[in-house]
Amino acid sequence: MSLAAYRHALPLLRIPFSVYLMPVFWFGLSALPAPLDGMRAFGVFVVLHLLAYPASNGYNSYYDRDEGSIGGLKQPPKVSVELLHLVWLFDVLALLGSCFLGPLFTGLVAVYLVVSKAYSYEGIRLKKYPLLSTVVVVVFQGAFTFLMTQVGAGASFVQLLEPSNLLLALVSTLFLCGSYPLTQVYQHTEDRQRGDRTISLVLGIRGTFVFAAIGLLFGAMLLGFTYWQRQELRNLVIFLVATGPVVAVFSNWAWQVWRNPAAADFEHTMRMNQISSLCLSAAFVAMLVWQRL
Repeated sequence: MSLAAYRHALPLLRIPFSVYLMPVFWFGLSALPAPLDGMRAFGVFVVLHLLAYPASNGYNSYYDRDEGSIGGLKQPPKVSVELLHLVWLFDVLALLGSCFLGPLFTGLVAVYLVVSKAYSYEGIRLKKYPLLSTVVVVVFQGAFTFLMTQVGAGASFVQLLEPSNLLLALVSTLFLCGSYPLTQVYQHTEDRQRGDRTISLVLGIRGTFVFAAIGLLFGAMLLGFTYWQRQELRNLVIFLVATGPVVAVFSNWAWQVWRNPAAADFEHTMRMNQISSLCLSAAFVAMLVWQRL
């Protein structure tokens, strides 16, 4: 083992890829009433996006041993035992960092880390079960992370369990339900070879896009209803304006795929992820800033 071996393994943590999960973080914060503890929010960001998510990415890569493109890496390096060492290091750092934000947040982070490993670990490998793995991913990366972010930011139980807040947590899961299968659409060959029956593989390429459209549509409808119920129509306007490019890119991509399934490739998937993540994050940050002005 050498420092060079750890540098070689580091890209498999895919830290930049964690940017694609930022919308849930900003969404959770934007749903909280002012004032917001900025230092606590920053601490949550560090724990989740710089430590916990990379640890989960690395663990997934260790057991998948992908030879083709994966999220955030077109040509991933070979997997080595040093990657697992980095995963455990980031796990420990995530738990230590979460301790500064309270025992409940620490417990939630621990649960997230365990569940994310069950997704890939060869002895359990939830990834082999299309419906179960989809439910686990969209719940834990959606509503669970939404509420976990709010716990870390210092939200009270009253705020967490307020009905409209729970509806927004459900919205985050519906959005994940729409976007998650799209991240698998270019990996059908490798997933089939490994014996992993992902939801996208079961649905097929066209079915994946139909499923994604339905999930995103229901999420947007519930979001609109909840903002109307909370008398936050300004937030609804911000959301509609910011997500216009997402709708345009998704529609164009779906049209290309319908005509030629080969368009469901790594490049198009990453482009979709980048645009949707940046636009949604921008929308929720704008709501957050407007509330505090």
